[in-house]
Amino acid sequence: MRKGELTHQTILERAVRLASRVGLEGLSIGGLAEELNLSKSGLFAHFKSKAVLQVQVLETATALFTERVIRPALTKPRGEPRVRALFEGWLAWDKDQLLEGGCIFVAASVELDDSPGPARDKLVQTQRDWLDVLAQAARIAVAEGHFREDVDVEQFAHDEYAVMLGFHHAKRLMRDPQAETRARRAFEALLAAARAPAH
Repeated sequence: MRKGELTHQTILERAVRLASRVGLEGLSIGGLAEELNLSKSGLFAHFKSKAVLQVQVLETATALFTERVIRPALTKPRGEPRVRALFEGWLAWDKDQLLEGGCIFVAASVELDDSPGPARDKLVQTQRDWLDVLAQAARIAVAEGHFREDVDVEQFAHDEYAVMLGFHHAKRLMRDPQAETRARRAFEALLAAARAPAH
């Protein structure tokens, strides 16, 4: 990796951390330059606009999420163990020290839900891809005989994601000390409802 590319990657990783704290809308080239002790003009040369910065921050966060959550889960056995690993990975992601304000995707979804543009488009695509990963893991669990054959895997993914959103809200906004316990209970209930009957 050339020096310029390394600098760009370092900047983006710091921008992900900052966006987790102040939001994508709160992220600015000037604020990021101050955070990194770089000149605003030097940073502007990397991104050209706030919109480009926001999209690249989401791309970087997606790559980090894939590396820290999805790839490790794919090393687990097919079926329910992998479904569980994805959920555990997501809980760990929310606690990651890189994300001072919790999951950047959840925070960005609140900011961007009614704001058309490239950042919203990128976020929507990343969340559709994540839902597809969850649904595919459930589909494999059906194929492996861990889940019932009639499980609606898209509904399972939706419900699992709803548990994750509820966890983030309870933990970050409500400061509920039971947030993780409640999320785990809700997830276990989802698994129990989806499981194939024992023979």
